[in-house]
Amino acid sequence: MARIEGRVDADGPMRLDRYIADVAGILTRSQLKARLEDARVNGKAAKLSREVKANDRYELSLRDEEDRADLAEDIDLSVLFENDSVIVVDKAQGMVTHPAHGNWSGTLANALLGRLTRAAGTDAPARAGIVHRLDKDTSGVIIAAKTAAAQEFLAAQFRARSTVKVYLAVVQGSPPADTGRLDTQLARDPRDRKRFAVSPEGTGKRALTEWRVLARSAGYTLLALRLYTGRTHQLRVHCRHIGCPILGDPVYGRKDARFPDATLMLHARELRIVLPGEADSRRFLAPVPDRFAEVLRRVGMDAVVDGAGSG
Repeated sequence: MARIEGRVDADGPMRLDRYIADVAGILTRSQLKARLEDARVNGKAAKLSREVKANDRYELSLRDEEDRADLAEDIDLSVLFENDSVIVVDKAQGMVTHPAHGNWSGTLANALLGRLTRAAGTDAPARAGIVHRLDKDTSGVIIAAKTAAAQEFLAAQFRARSTVKVYLAVVQGSPPADTGRLDTQLARDPRDRKRFAVSPEGTGKRALTEWRVLARSAGYTLLALRLYTGRTHQLRVHCRHIGCPILGDPVYGRKDARFPDATLMLHARELRIVLPGEADSRRFLAPVPDRFAEVLRRVGMDAVVDGAGSG
């Protein structure tokens, strides 16, 4: 039996199951429905349909996942940091974060479950302890918890947007200024439901990104992108919105004559977050990947690789 507890730190009111799935990101609604044994809000028994508001205290008792062991796989990971509470990895490009239709194996969650179940006495928390995600084709730093308590501690920081997340992107063209800020709404593209697009005020969800130019050369720009909100495809949509699609983006970009075989040039370079039991934030850096180094070398921006995105 797994137990999850925490305090609502989002505006309300909203249904308890919506908060857990859509805001806290601890479990999906289907997982909640399948595994919930008992739910309490402010110490009283509650249904998943109960409305919660800021500062309400919730407690969930969940049945263990019967197929948890079947999901565990022995997959090598590039570990940047690990202690008794958390593990920080440099996710490879092409690795899916969570199992889903068409990707039931080989995911980061499968790898984490395999690693944690091999450790004596370790019981992996829900969703393999993952509290944020990276797209399949985005590489870089991602943190996961080893216990339910650590998972809630980390997740609370992502909900409060107190973490610092910086990405590197090689984009086509050049933005209108050396620094900038995009504060828009994002919603499904009405012309293509598989894509997202900047939407009119009052629709979609708020998406906030800041950019900083690190180098320019020959029709390409290396950007440091600070992500304040974690909307699906946010950085890819925002780069396209300023007229600089990310090189190698098959959905929002355009074919590039010089780099026709480029894969998505987006990398989660830096994460700053407070770890359980500590008072000050730690800073984790994922090395600049080889695919970036090669492109930057060919366009004459390789001198900025070592310090790219830091500071």
